[in-house]
Amino acid sequence: MKMPTHIVAVGGIVEDHQGNVLLVKTKDGGWVFPGGQVEVGESLTDALIREIKEESGIDVKVGHLIGIYSNTGIHKWYDGVTDVPTKVMLDFVCEPMGGELAVSDETTDSRWIPKDEVLEFITADAIQTRYKAYLEHTGDIKYMDYLTHPTFQIKQNRSI
Repeated sequence: MKMPTHIVAVGGIVEDHQGNVLLVKTKDGGWVFPGGQVEVGESLTDALIREIKEESGIDVKVGHLIGIYSNTGIHKWYDGVTDVPTKVMLDFVCEPMGGELAVSDETTDSRWIPKDEVLEFITADAIQTRYKAYLEHTGDIKYMDYLTHPTFQIKQNRSI
């Protein structure tokens, strides 16, 4: 029996006390809120703390879960060759605890953006949709199943 392959990833909406949200500019995907893949043997929160620090230079405290997202479409990676399997992403609200803005091998810029201007920076439909879920968060957890290729399509959208 072949075991299924999924990518598990985490995203962090980091908002400071002045109402700014942390964004990073990736080399391949434009402006996003920081996050990434959970490594083997790593907890979700440890992965998120590590990814945010690596991508932006900012130390965070992970708060509450706000969304669970499934990208159930299989598509090619930026290299045009590698298949990207189903991805499960969990978004958390985070609080900045220190550090200095920086870049990494994956990012070319990191900035604090006023909360109401973030959508002017984010161009990817899936990331915009997940950020809008943060803006509309009322305490429930959002679950969404979507495809990103060939075009963005929401298959399921509900609260859990």
